[in-house]
Amino acid sequence: MKLEKVIAVRTNKTVYRDGDMAVKVFDSDYSKADVLNEALNQARVEETALNVPKLIEVSRIDGKWAIVSDFIPGKTLARLMEENPDKRDEYLELFVDLQLKVHSQVCPLLNKLKDKMNRKISESGLDATTRYELHTRLEGMPKHNKLCHGDFDPRNIIIRDDGTPYILDWSHATQGNASADAARTYLLFWLNGDIDGAEKYLNLFCQKSDTAKQYVQKWIPIVAASQSVKGRAEEREFLLHWVNVVDYE
Repeated sequence: MKLEKVIAVRTNKTVYRDGDMAVKVFDSDYSKADVLNEALNQARVEETALNVPKLIEVSRIDGKWAIVSDFIPGKTLARLMEENPDKRDEYLELFVDLQLKVHSQVCPLLNKLKDKMNRKISESGLDATTRYELHTRLEGMPKHNKLCHGDFDPRNIIIRDDGTPYILDWSHATQGNASADAARTYLLFWLNGDIDGAEKYLNLFCQKSDTAKQYVQKWIPIVAASQSVKGRAEEREFLLHWVNVVDYE
């Protein structure tokens, strides 16, 4: 493989283009189990009605694990939003419509969102009282089996030149409650410093999905706690702020 053209650099991984293939190369200390789980998630989501890059292979390159998929030519939705600020609202509508399409799918072999979040809360390092409150709130939430992306962000949407949207990066995919997925996306906008975008997104999601805003907001401390486990120090501090400011019922 010719790993010459870098497409994206993310924490612990670099994505290259090699002809018609995208090659995601993980750092040498990255968990083998996590790499294989991501590949398996992608293969399972391919079986839904969504536009997802096809998995080609999982391999080792210079001692590092790599996932090879179809390369999707186009621009990320995040880049299109930056380049066309006058179309931002239109792109946000498309973004929410795509997320609702994800939530309309079922993928019964994926891990369950509640199981993952319970485990993450236990690993969060929060005090026992806070963990108890979070576990209790999570257990009280309705059990659903909708496909949840887990990192639904405009950077993970590629719009091809013909306008066809493709959804990338299924490493965090689970089956569970769609409002938890929306809470995660809301926090991602905040993490990127786009507070206005976060509020617009949440209002639009709730309007289009006919979901009470307060219901999504009840998920925010649970999601923030579970996401804080692997975050960078400054990201963890931000997420734990969302855990601590909430008055529990």
